[in-house]
Order: sequence, then C-alpha cells, then structure tokens
Amino acid sequence: MEKYKLIERSIIKKYRKEIWKRFVEGINDYELIQEGDKIAVCISGGKDSMLMAKCMQELKRHGKVHFDLEYVVMDPGYNDINRQRIIDNAELMNIPIKVFQSDIYDIVADIDDSPCYLCARMRRGYLYKNAQELGCNKIALGHHFDDVIETILMSMLYAGEFKTMMPKLISTNFKGIELIRPMYKVREEDILAWKRYNDLQFIQCACRLTENCVLGDNGGGSKREEMKALIKKFRRTNPHIDQNIFASAHNVNLETVIGYRKQGQRYSFLDEYDQ
Repeated sequence: MEKYKLIERSIIKKYRKEIWKRFVEGINDYELIQEGDKIAVCISGGKDSMLMAKCMQELKRHGKVHFDLEYVVMDPGYNDINRQRIIDNAELMNIPIKVFQSDIYDIVADIDDSPCYLCARMRRGYLYKNAQELGCNKIALGHHFDDVIETILMSMLYAGEFKTMMPKLISTNFKGIELIRPMYKVREEDILAWKRYNDLQFIQCACRLTENCVLGDNGGGSKREEMKALIKKFRRTNPHIDQNIFASAHNVNLETVIGYRKQGQRYSFLDEYDQ
C-alpha cells in the first residue's frame, strides 16, 4: 500500500476516536461547512495544517455535504530547506498544493515591537486575498484544542480579559470570506501521536528569528509555550483541567459576570442590577 494511503488509513482506523471523530464533531457542532462551499485549506507546513488537509480530503471523499477544496501554501520567505520539506511532504501525502510567494519575512525582519503579531496579521491577510482570487468563500486554519485553551489562559493572565479563539469568524476586511478551524476539538498530543506513528517530519518554526527550532515537536520560549507548561502542571492535580478550561468558554454564566463588551460597547452588571 502506498504511503499516503497508509496515512489516510491511520486517520480513520487507528486514530478514529482521537482524531477523526473529534474532527467531524467540530465540523458538525460549529456548522463549519455547508453545501457548495469552496474552502482554501491553508497549509503552513507544520503537523497541524498537514493533518487538517488530510482530514478535509477524507471528509470531501466520504462526507454527505458537497464542497470543493484548494490546498494553499503561502511562502512568506522560507529558506530552501523548509520550502522543499513542505513540497516533499505534500507529494508524499498526496496533497495537491498551490504555492504562492510573499515577502512577509523581509518586512518583519527589522520590526522590534511584536514582530510575531505583525507577521500573523500579514499572513492572514495574504491568505484571505489568495482565497478570494481562487474563488473560495472560506479559509481553513489548523488551530487545535490546545491552541484554544492556551488562548483563553493567555487572555486572562496577560490581557486581563476572557477571550477565546473562535471556531469560525466572518472577515470584516475581505467581503464574503469566512475563517473556519476544523481541528478545534482535536488535541495536540493526538496529532503528535499520529505524526510519530506515520514517521513524518514537518517544519516546526520557519521564521528567521527562530530558525533554531525548524524541526521537532517543541517550540521556543513563547507565551504559548509558557501556557503549555502551566496546563501540564495543572493536569497533575486534575487530569480534566484542560477540558474544563475548554468547556468554560461554552458555559459562561452572565449572571455572575461583572462586565463585558459587545460590538465595541461596554456593559456592567450594574446596568440591570436594580431592575
């Protein structure tokens, strides 16, 4: 059996419960895909987006809803090794990618203040624009369960607000384009297990600022890595802590919230306190 077929089989057989079932649940629970959608599957070259691409392939092949896919790779200025790694993996996994070039790394190279934030915003903009040119109405990103709970903790601990990473968003700058996150319920530990089982090597961090972590499973010393370590510590006390953090974003009790914002307007519990 060809390698890509073994990889596909592992998703729907060996990791059916851990990956495939949770992937499909996320699609259904958050109504991410509708009949007639044309979705740009955005591939960075890492394990998450590559697995997402294979899951989307399987869903298109076996799902009940008809939709079309474009597999998009934006090259923000990868070195030759990283670019070739992505191309080789796409060929190995039978993913028909379309690569387009940008100069994002050149632009952010001289930025001292929050270069990662600027890079992320620019990458998103390029992806939206390319998706529009391909006639897509949605872009799919590979953020997973752990990204969601890490975002919740970072917003609380470093931004002083409760905010999560949404499973889907309508773009305010690119009319007719929606962002979806099909891997929303898939855990990173299961993605890593799938990667190791299939003996796959993906790029990890291709930015020129952090090229010392090009390959492997561990990132650098970012705030997100700090949250990963914190959650790991929490699990020693309560093995369900990560699921509880995730559930909290689905179960906000507004009767016990002091204040919140909606569409730029601030609200306080005092607004209705005496009513």
